Amino acid sequence: MNKRLPLKYVEALKKLLPIKNIKIFNNEIVIIVKPQKIRPVLLFLKNHINAQYKVLTSISGVDYPERKKRFEVAYELLSVKYNTRLRVKTYLNEVTPINSVVNIYSCANWWEREVWDMFGVFFFNHPDLRRILTDYGFEGHPLRKDFPLTGYIEVRYDELRKRIIYEPVKLSQEFRVFDFTSPWDNNNNRKLRSLSFL
Repeated sequence: MNKRLPLKYVEALKKLLPIKNIKIFNNEIVIIVKPQKIRPVLLFLKNHINAQYKVLTSISGVDYPERKKRFEVAYELLSVKYNTRLRVKTYLNEVTPINSVVNIYSCANWWEREVWDMFGVFFFNHPDLRRILTDYGFEGHPLRKDFPLTGYIEVRYDELRKRIIYEPVKLSQEFRVFDFTSPWDNNNNRKLRSLSFL
């Protein structure tokens, strides 16, 4: 894309759309909108004669637990006619739903289900919002930063019973060594300490 084209295009988009912020990163345009405005913005970008972003290439989620609106949902769009890409982002918290765009881009069905399954972002008016990557009885959302690395349930095959067993995770803390010093710390006065729990 020509370096002057994004600046002109950004100015035109600011006048036409309810955009909170626009950034240009690596010569790609990133639009930030409110969660309530995601459907009208994507509908405009798909159908407007000067946009024609007919292809939704992905929907992804990111968790920033230190923020008030901890979830970022990004829609990656492609205009084949103009050979341009556009990223539309929105930010929301744990309880705010976002409108589904399945009736605008039919391929959004699986991606919205994946973001729901991994992060717990609820897509309002989704035709089939159920888990897609985790097991049926899975509790929680594994890509949230506050989800434990070991999970809550252990699944294993029991040779005696000849079936799959679901058990709560039990971690023994014996014989573990915790070293709370950083190897990158340049402070020579600090001595290495090891705490062992035996």
